[in-house]
Amino acid sequence: MTVRLGIIGVGNIGLQHASNILSGVIQGGIITAVSARGSCSLAEQFNIPQYSNYKELIDTQVCDAVIVATPTCSHLEIGCYALSRGLHVLMEKPIGLSVAEGETMLALVQPKQVFGLMLNQRADPVFVAMKKKMEENLLGALQRINWTMTNWFRPEIYFQTSNWRATWAGEGGGLLVNQCIHNFDILQWICGMPRSIQGFCGFGKYHNIEVEDEATAFFEYENGATGSFIGSTGEAPGVNRFDIIGDRGMLSYDGEKLLHFENRPSTSQFSQTTSEMFGQPDVYITDLSVSSSVNQHAIIAQNFINAISSNEGLIAPAEEGLKALAIANAILLSAWNGEQIQMPLDSALFHKALNKHRDKSRLRTASEADVNIDMGASFR
Repeated sequence: MTVRLGIIGVGNIGLQHASNILSGVIQGGIITAVSARGSCSLAEQFNIPQYSNYKELIDTQVCDAVIVATPTCSHLEIGCYALSRGLHVLMEKPIGLSVAEGETMLALVQPKQVFGLMLNQRADPVFVAMKKKMEENLLGALQRINWTMTNWFRPEIYFQTSNWRATWAGEGGGLLVNQCIHNFDILQWICGMPRSIQGFCGFGKYHNIEVEDEATAFFEYENGATGSFIGSTGEAPGVNRFDIIGDRGMLSYDGEKLLHFENRPSTSQFSQTTSEMFGQPDVYITDLSVSSSVNQHAIIAQNFINAISSNEGLIAPAEEGLKALAIANAILLSAWNGEQIQMPLDSALFHKALNKHRDKSRLRTASEADVNIDMGASFR
């Protein structure tokens, strides 16, 4: 079965998805339509039918599935329209402006209808390896998680050349829903969801924007483990350091190397049996590093096509996107209210709070300055 694909939105990331399909990196799918405002060089070059809006594309029934690569503020409308007409949907992250929007879309999904999310870092071999080790209980009881992710640096032009980016009206947030949504997905995918979250945010601290460009969060888990997360788009060179600490040792990833620190014996056993007042367990270090040089977006898109054509299980089902978005939403809500947020998130409460900010927000007039776009440089 060849899956007929429509691409809704052919900006930076939409073009990348199209390139992966047209170049043959992704098999089993063909682009039968694109939706774009104004002229589209992709449609002209490859003689692909172009529609001026997504409804026309969907209503012509030339597609089995659509890839939605439009601003976040349009995800709810487009997603609901496509799903209600029986199309399979692969949505760019995040699933929507809020968990409530995601829940609205998911309520429309019918049996055998595939709804995936572009949570591409689930295809990163490093995180796949970390997840496998945690499933094998390599570290024993979880004690602590730390992730400092401050190498998401973005210069001012990144924001000013887009009318919707980093606005409450267009994106529903900034750093947390655009960049760190990947980190939150990996965090919960590997370690599970926290039971409570306390968040602190800097709004427009480093850029001329209204949303957050710095965030610090503290997590508590059901077993008493704690965690912290620090993110920023205003620091350079920045740091990517992810540590998971358990009774038997630690997994540590610094953006390049993945190391396993094994305690022999476990921390708790050593503590209860040693006579050495200042002793500590012996530590054995193993390098578990694997190459991260894979086309993550292509892997997720290929998996989506395979799910349609041969019932392959989704790597990133849309419902999983609610978890990462719930973490992002909870951090914002905590920062606004100055209080700890209990999980699961009250999605209606957050959506109401977000709308108060959106009511006062406006899309900006995008700058027409020349800009050099290298999408590969955006990935972390």
